[in-house]
Amino acid sequence: MFIELPKTKKCRESRIIQTHRVFPSDLNAFGALYGGKLMSLIDDTTSISASRHCRRPSMTASTDKLDFLHPIYENHSVCVESYVSGTGKKSMEIFAKVLGENLETGERYLAATCFMTFVVVETEYNFKGVPGVIPETNEEKMIHQGYEKRRAVRMKELEHNKDLGNHISLSIPWMDGSDLGE
Repeated sequence: MFIELPKTKKCRESRIIQTHRVFPSDLNAFGALYGGKLMSLIDDTTSISASRHCRRPSMTASTDKLDFLHPIYENHSVCVESYVSGTGKKSMEIFAKVLGENLETGERYLAATCFMTFVVVETEYNFKGVPGVIPETNEEKMIHQGYEKRRAVRMKELEHNKDLGNHISLSIPWMDGSDLGE
């Protein structure tokens, strides 16, 4: 059912570019693109990069780092570009950059950067792993170069969050009073 995957793929083979106009319904109270809307666009775009890279069902495992660098305003365009920047056995780190453009002047600006992690969720018995990546451009090489360090940080944070989860109450506090500091 699944196609045979190569051992490696070039970053450009997973590159996805989506561009949208920012409408009044997309704005927050400060007149800029609502952060949640941008997060949804990033997740959509990066999910296609993941699928294009591994050709297997995968899902978002984490939003590792999202930095809002410049607001995107009404009637500007928002362009989300993503590609796979590093891989594990069943995981993919996907880099997304968000460019804004003033459609009246043509001025373009870096609005945000983001790293997402996707994991393969369904594999056949002979799945040999997600293909590695081959960066070609200076940007891809620079982003790929930091992958192992970012992955180590993610794994450490995941262990911390799992431990934290052991201390999180699942009770309904207004029902049984168990979370009232007892």
